[in-house]
Amino acid sequence: MDCLVECVPNFSEGRKTEIVGRLCEVIESVAGAWVLDTHVDADHNRSVITFIAEPAAAVEAAVRVALAAVELIDLRQHVGQHPRVGALDVLPFVPVGRGVTLAECVGLAHEAGRRIWQAARVPVYFYGSAARRPNRVNLEDVRLRGGFEQLREEIKLPERKPDVGEPRLHETAGACVIGARSLLVAYNINLHTKDIKIARRIARAVRGRDGGLRHLKALGFELPERGLTQVSMNLVSFEQTALHHAFLAVKREAEQRWGVAVAGSEIVGLVPQAALDLAAEYFLQLENFKPELVLENRIAAALARSRDGEMGGRREGERERGGNREGHSVEGRKGWTPQREGSAARADVERGDVDDEPSSPSPPLPLSPSDEIMGGGVAAAHTAVLAAALGEMVARLVGRKSRGQEEVELAAQDALQELGSLRGRLTAAAGEDATAFARVLEARRLLRSPSDEVGDTVHRRHAVEAALKGATAVPLEIARVAVQIGDVIETLAELSVPGWLSDIASGAQFVLSAVSAARYNVLVNTASVEDEEFAAEQRARCDDLLEHAREITGRIEGMLMDSLQK
Repeated sequence: MDCLVECVPNFSEGRKTEIVGRLCEVIESVAGAWVLDTHVDADHNRSVITFIAEPAAAVEAAVRVALAAVELIDLRQHVGQHPRVGALDVLPFVPVGRGVTLAECVGLAHEAGRRIWQAARVPVYFYGSAARRPNRVNLEDVRLRGGFEQLREEIKLPERKPDVGEPRLHETAGACVIGARSLLVAYNINLHTKDIKIARRIARAVRGRDGGLRHLKALGFELPERGLTQVSMNLVSFEQTALHHAFLAVKREAEQRWGVAVAGSEIVGLVPQAALDLAAEYFLQLENFKPELVLENRIAAALARSRDGEMGGRREGERERGGNREGHSVEGRKGWTPQREGSAARADVERGDVDDEPSSPSPPLPLSPSDEIMGGGVAAAHTAVLAAALGEMVARLVGRKSRGQEEVELAAQDALQELGSLRGRLTAAAGEDATAFARVLEARRLLRSPSDEVGDTVHRRHAVEAALKGATAVPLEIARVAVQIGDVIETLAELSVPGWLSDIASGAQFVLSAVSAARYNVLVNTASVEDEEFAAEQRARCDDLLEHAREITGRIEGMLMDSLQK
């Protein structure tokens, strides 16, 4: 069980269930490969099959099912909402056992790609950690918006040349995009509107590359058979951007900006227990929650201790005989202690290292000038934290004063919970801003260093561009979180007594200052970005956030002034 790989092939077929069933049979025809889940979507005309296997069996099953997809699926007849370039469109290899690394999955992806080309003449592109070109790390940069039809016209261009195979698509099966990545969560939220423009605008507002939530990718789709639209998302780091972060961001954007209600949500494929734990802790507001409270986690820990105990007994016997099987003293092995992994995991939980959102009510960032404040982005985060801290103080006051008024008390509790979550995101963003700035400096140093290779210079320019885009996304995330804080404290202003409005108005000014400071960083970074469409979108989004912050501040100041005249 420690040497398992998860594969999540995405197929361009979601309406003929007999074909999807046949694909599952092909996967399980390989000894040691087990299908865990099948997700079939008729609107997208797409299916996602999740299976696990040991490394060699995973490659064999992937190759066999790729060949079956070539026989069973004809892209020339395929119509659906989801972008695609192949019958077997995307094939990621994911390490799930402790004995398999991401680097090993890169090797598996490359082997599968080579074999698929050799057997079926389907050209292959590599993405994620398996990418062979820096501009192909992101799946959306590989899979064109125009899909199979656009790639058929552009595949002969140098920048579209496949990583494996000739620059021509298979006539019916197109191309295949193969990668290696860590665990992610595929999560969709359906909306009570048929207007696809709204779904697409919400997707743009919440996704990381356009200034939304870090580690979130999103697209908007129509669901014509249900009369709905959908925001389809990938949470590429669910520990940092959790399920509830995505849900609340889409819900807030849909309801407050567009007046659209959420119809429901769905998980595509399988979800790690840890992702559900984070959501449960947030929505249920469990004060005593920790992973050890989950029955399955406790059982797994007990089994792990049992295995470690057996191994410890064997090692003890070897030590009494004078050494281990290699003839070396076990006691001399540096860092070895019985049940080391279990103890380390428990210590991590006790230290809070796995918590996404700090629970301390006090501001987690230094509030006086110091070397820790590195630039305007971090300063903007500090400023927004002050706004959140003032909001949390008022939320506690409102909660105490409204005892017996259940609706007001619940609203205050919700505000307190959300402000704590937003403050935690600011803490993370402050560190990311400093890291992003360091990446820009490093990329520029590489660009200035001498090089005789034209291709190397191009790659370095791509690296600078990517670093600048990353440095733009972080302050935009800070601005977005600051505005969300402003929305929450405006709600508190409507609940509080006049004497507390000065604190809320001060918080609103901090929100406005944070957004303004973050916007300056966005403007400076986008000035050097060559991708004009990206730069324009980032600046437009930042202008929208600044206008929103100004409106919040104006309304709260008006409430304060009105209260002073009474």
